[in-house]
Amino acid sequence: QVQLVESGGGLVQPGGSLRLSCAASGTIFSINAMNWYRQAPGKQRELVAHISSGGSTNYADFVKGRFTISRDNAKNTMYLQMNSLKPEDTAVYYCYAIIKPVDGIYQYAYWGQGTQVTVSS
Repeated sequence: QVQLVESGGGLVQPGGSLRLSCAASGTIFSINAMNWYRQAPGKQRELVAHISSGGSTNYADFVKGRFTISRDNAKNTMYLQMNSLKPEDTAVYYCYAIIKPVDGIYQYAYWGQGTQVTVSS
């Protein structure tokens, strides 16, 4: 069984910073692409940032220059460093990964349970 668990969310003032983590656990053979998504109340889930297995990154325009995605393949963990946070960044943040389990021949998409980020004074 494979699981993704996010952590690091919380309440922060505008202009502040948070670092989210997403740890993959279970019988993992390999992890391909990993993404961060977010969903604000009443809005659709949207892609925030992407990182490939080789470390190439892409960002949504609304976070470019403020957020940094990274991963530690040895720890099966992905991170999202969020700086200069704005109230409009308030959302539940989800991690997503394409993972090949040890006992499988295919890759599967997995989601974490989400972590709340609230930016407010």
